[in-house]
Amino acid sequence: MSLSSINAQTKENKVEQDFELEVAAEYRYFYNDAAFNKQESHFPSLAFTPEYAVKWNKGYESINFTGFFRVDRDDERTHWDIRELYYQKAKKNWELSLGLKKIYWGVTESNHLVDIINQTDAVESFDGEEKLGQPMAQFTLTTKKIGSFDFFYLPYHRKRTFSGEKGRLRFPVIIDKDDLNYESGAEEWRQDLAFRWSHYFGAFDVGVSHFYGNGREPLFVFDTLGNINAFYPVINQSGLDLQITHNAFLWKLESIYRSSKAQDFFALVAGLEFTFSNIDGNGLDIGVLGEYLYDDRDELALNALQNDVFFGSRIAFNDTQDTSILIGGISDLESSSKIFSIEASRRFGSSWKAEIEARIFNSIDNKEFILSNFKEDSFLRFSMSKYF
Repeated sequence: MSLSSINAQTKENKVEQDFELEVAAEYRYFYNDAAFNKQESHFPSLAFTPEYAVKWNKGYESINFTGFFRVDRDDERTHWDIRELYYQKAKKNWELSLGLKKIYWGVTESNHLVDIINQTDAVESFDGEEKLGQPMAQFTLTTKKIGSFDFFYLPYHRKRTFSGEKGRLRFPVIIDKDDLNYESGAEEWRQDLAFRWSHYFGAFDVGVSHFYGNGREPLFVFDTLGNINAFYPVINQSGLDLQITHNAFLWKLESIYRSSKAQDFFALVAGLEFTFSNIDGNGLDIGVLGEYLYDDRDELALNALQNDVFFGSRIAFNDTQDTSILIGGISDLESSSKIFSIEASRRFGSSWKAEIEARIFNSIDNKEFILSNFKEDSFLRFSMSKYF
C-alpha cells in the first residue's frame, strides 16, 4: 500500500468531535399579586445545556446530542430533557436521522401554526418556542427540480408539562401531565406519521405538510362542577407555510386545517416584515412587523389568538456583540385584551450572553378562557449565560 493511499484513508476515517456547555442563571419576577393560593412571585433558577457532536466518514455520518436541565422554585419547572440525541447519515441527495430530534416548521413571528412535530416545553417559555425532543425516524430526499421531501415516523408521544402549585401562568386547578388521557387506545405508543414538501420558486418559499397522530395540544373540557378534563385527541393536520421575498419586504403566511372527532377547525397567520437596512451606516437594521391571527375554535382553543393583530419591531445592531431587540404586542379585535412583550440579548466578551424578557398582560377580558387565568402574571426575566 502506498503512502498516498494511507494518507487518503486516514483523512477519510478522521473523527471530529465538538463539545459545548451553556450554564445560565435566570431570575423571573412576577410583579402583580398572585391570582391563586400558594403561587410565588420570585423564581431564581439555574439551567445547564450540554451539546456534543461527533462526525466521521468525511462528515457524512454523525451523532448529535443536546441535553437540558433546570432547577427552579416551581417543582414542575425543575426538569430535564434530552432535546436531541440522534444518528444522522447523509449521502448525495438524501439524509436519514434516527433518535430524538427537534424539527421546526414555519415562517411567521407571532404564532407557529404548522410547527407540529415536537411537543411544547410549556414550563420553559411562555411563547411556546421551546420544544421537547421527539423520538423519530426522518428521511429527507432533496431534488433540484421539484424540491425536498421529508418523511417522519414518530413512535412515541410526549406529554406537555404545566406549571405546579407555586408556579405562575397556570390554571386554578393544578394539572398533572400524568392525569391527561388519550383518545387512542394505544395512548402514547400510537404510531404517528408526518410528511412535508418544500421548495422555492424565485421569490417564493413554500412548504406543504400533513400530520396524522396524537395531537401535541391537549383538548380541554369543563365538567358540570367546573373541573378541567383534558385529553390528547387523534388529529389530521394539513399545513401551508409561504414566504415571499421582495426587496426589503417579507410576506408571510401560515395556515392549517385540523380535524378530529372532537373538533374541526381552520386557523391562519398572515402578515409582512419590512426592514430598513444599515440605517446609521454601521449595520443597524430595523424591521417593522405586522400580522393578523385567526382561529375558529372559539372556547375550545388552547391559545387566545382567535381574532387578533400583532405588531412589532426587530432591531439588529449587527455588531460584534450580536445585540438584538424584539418588541411586540398582540391586540384582540373583539375585546380589550392585549399582550406586550420585549426580548433583548447581547454578548459580552467571547463566552458570556445576557438576555432580558418582559411579558405584560393588559386589560385581559374575563371571557378569555386561557388569558383570564394569566392576567396577574405579567413578568420580567433576566438571564446570564456562560459558554464553556
